[in-house]
Amino acid sequence: MNRTRPHAVRRARAASRAPAAAILLVALAVTGCEKSMELSIPVDPYAPSGDRYLGSILGAGAIETRGDAEPSGVVSVNHDGASLRFWPYTGAGFDGTPSDPVHLIFRGNADPLTLRAALMNLDGDRTAAGFPPVAPFNQRWRDAFGDVQTGWAEGEGWSGSVVQLALGDYAPVRVHLRLFRTAAPTGGTWTLGAAHFEVLIPGTTEHQVLSWMLARHVVVADLARTGLLIGPPASGGVVSAAPSFREIPAVIYNGLPPELRALTGGPAGDQSSPVPIPSDGEVVILSLGGSPNAGTADAQTLTLNFDQVIPKPLCSDGPYDWVYVQGPVTLRRSASVDAEGRYRYSARATGTVTVTPVDITANPPAPIGTPFTAEVAEHQEGFTGGNSEMVFARSKRIAAQNGGAELLMRDLRVASRGEKLLRTLEQCLQPLP
Repeated sequence: MNRTRPHAVRRARAASRAPAAAILLVALAVTGCEKSMELSIPVDPYAPSGDRYLGSILGAGAIETRGDAEPSGVVSVNHDGASLRFWPYTGAGFDGTPSDPVHLIFRGNADPLTLRAALMNLDGDRTAAGFPPVAPFNQRWRDAFGDVQTGWAEGEGWSGSVVQLALGDYAPVRVHLRLFRTAAPTGGTWTLGAAHFEVLIPGTTEHQVLSWMLARHVVVADLARTGLLIGPPASGGVVSAAPSFREIPAVIYNGLPPELRALTGGPAGDQSSPVPIPSDGEVVILSLGGSPNAGTADAQTLTLNFDQVIPKPLCSDGPYDWVYVQGPVTLRRSASVDAEGRYRYSARATGTVTVTPVDITANPPAPIGTPFTAEVAEHQEGFTGGNSEMVFARSKRIAAQNGGAELLMRDLRVASRGEKLLRTLEQCLQPLP
């Protein structure tokens, strides 16, 4: 992959979605589940146990959103005499703002853990399906590092992406699949899937989506390889945005090699404006039978070096408020499946980054302020199995500077039992206690 110049990426990111909570995340943690599936919470000042964890730390100033109502734009699909009402997108919370399209539905013996085991049991040879013998297409599925997202379906309502899978390494490109359990009232087990093909933006911990339909094609082809399909893939109709959804900033697209542009169906030449990501809006229904071997444990560790000019992710003063962020961030993830087939996972990110205010009207951007440090830590934890599941995530960013500190905290809990709640608190340059 060609490395994109930092001053070029900063221009692209101004035209793309603000990186917000993905840039300087500082702590995700999980608690609160049924007694038989208690989770171990690290002991630190920001992780008290029990229900207090979601409320007392954020305090009365937090903005609270509850997952009590369905989002707008819910659709229905029918298949073999059964139907499902669902929201054809994923979200970052419960306000109905779309993140990714849901373009896969799995039916039958199609619990997320069954799908995880089926895909992880496959080898990396996809040449018979027409994929080239290069990464990520010659690799095997693993559990994925990724933000917790939400989905909605009739029966259970909001659910969280407890099970996330990746085909390929974190960099440079991978297929990322999120699975959402439902409690559909008819037709057996239904699971929603949202997949995308993406590239790691150089010098950051963030990915840029390149294709929705290529990722869907990979998942469908691999489910066929499992031998578990009990019928051909069926169309559930056009349910999400078409002919495109979201965009690729031109400077990122122009850094892609010709082969990757062709693979994702984009234009061959360089572009001066954002490139729409093609999407036909169709949801594909896959019916599965049989049972794969039990899922396995998985553990991963990697270190990324943040080295990029980005929009100031916290307490920004406007479109020209940018910072240069530099420093290592280490990601760790572990997952296990117990003897009763219950899955639990934990993921962390830790590191210290240096943040320097810069003038982006200069080329290259010039430092204009005193550097300060931000401690980076992230923790997710969740479980699924039997008739219950839960994922609880906390993100926190704290940047200490002369005169005070900037703070952003975000707690998300999505459980099959109990409340579904998102709380956010932000303060800008308040005096330190």
